[in-house]
Amino acid sequence: MKKRITAAILAAAMVFSLTACSGNNAQETKVSETQDRTADDTQNEAVEQEAGNPAGKEPVTLRFSWWGGENRHNATMAAVEAFEKEYPWITVECEYSSWDGWTDKVATQLAGGTAPDLMQINWNWLYQFSSDGSKFVDLNEYKDIISLDNWSESNLEAMTVGGKLQGVPISITGKLPMYNKTTFDKAGVPVPTSFEELRAAGKAFKEKLGDDYYPLAEEGYERMIWMVMYLQEKYGKEWIKDLQVNYTVEEVTDGMNWINSLEEDHVFPEISTIAGDGAENFLSNKKWMDGHYAGLTEYDSNVQEIADSLDEGQELVLGEFPTDLGPNGAGMSKVSQGFAITETSEHKEEAALLLEYITSNETGVKLMGAERGTVCNTAAKKILEDEGILGGMTLEGNQKVLDFCQYTFDPNFENSALKERTGVYYEVFDNLSAGADPAEMAQYLIDSINDVNAANPY
Repeated sequence: MKKRITAAILAAAMVFSLTACSGNNAQETKVSETQDRTADDTQNEAVEQEAGNPAGKEPVTLRFSWWGGENRHNATMAAVEAFEKEYPWITVECEYSSWDGWTDKVATQLAGGTAPDLMQINWNWLYQFSSDGSKFVDLNEYKDIISLDNWSESNLEAMTVGGKLQGVPISITGKLPMYNKTTFDKAGVPVPTSFEELRAAGKAFKEKLGDDYYPLAEEGYERMIWMVMYLQEKYGKEWIKDLQVNYTVEEVTDGMNWINSLEEDHVFPEISTIAGDGAENFLSNKKWMDGHYAGLTEYDSNVQEIADSLDEGQELVLGEFPTDLGPNGAGMSKVSQGFAITETSEHKEEAALLLEYITSNETGVKLMGAERGTVCNTAAKKILEDEGILGGMTLEGNQKVLDFCQYTFDPNFENSALKERTGVYYEVFDNLSAGADPAEMAQYLIDSINDVNAANPY
């Protein structure tokens, strides 16, 4: 497509935030919590519901889940609260957390039939969890509620798997370098625009700032992104073709050696150094927050969260995609995230109403904002642009991705057996950083990816 191998699934659900977002009293709670009500309270509530619900509809409770940072949580809950005011017979329980462990949580829910009614999903989950269309509803069945015309045909095709439109896309995204300009200024070097400038920055950081300062700090998955970009620029081939890695062992070994050279030139710290920092995640790593690690590679849709994670006085800027490794196009983009209604939902029409509200309704769109990146829903994009909500680095980063990336992610590139912290990418690059033979790691990576593709054909 142009433009050992099992990830452990948690036996028990993670503890994560569950919020009942209702009217003016949105608050964090647990599913098991109940609120005692007196007979008078219940009677007053019934009177209020009758006044706000002249149609006399039966009360419905939906569950809606997503992952993200604090800004995304707040924006989404505000939109949910507004939705509940417009549809007073519907109560929405919001379930949300950070990304860590979220895929395992979703896998457990979908396998056990306990998934929420409406879910924020990753695009590749359609292939990983619902390649036969069994987990998510065909949204074409709700086109009288959901404004599907607000998405391009190609956007909807990307979400059509197993003969069903299993979700609607939120945005198109890709990973790009982001740098702490404050640290580069301190080192007296410009923010790099090429691989050679990146190497020069590594040398300058070490000489002028010390051994614990680095222009970039990347772990397994991001090192994989950089290596594939290197190979694409040099050899001019898509990463996967016909469910097989489209590069020879010798070519992938070349990529492994190139990644090692970035450690040797003080561009990356060793992975053991990052692990030794003891941070729960990269954005909470003090060395990133204070500028010792002066760069990372992240999705353009997360740029605001990245900027907010830095200490006061640190300035985040978007980097350029380096193009000095060869004459060939490179880079991969994908559907960033989507929204999907689960087949186990007992209230699919109400879930469709909520989906429509947060993706196409003017009030809902404004409240949701750009916390999930540059939206590809045409009506929502115009609303956000007219309001001045969509702009700045979020829009700039997305444009950089769309301009640069020549390939799309294959559906299994982010399969949890490969991408998650217990997956192959981390295993390979952890071992490579620790001194493993590049050729052996290249063979293992190729074999592992081919096995995942064989087990998950598309």
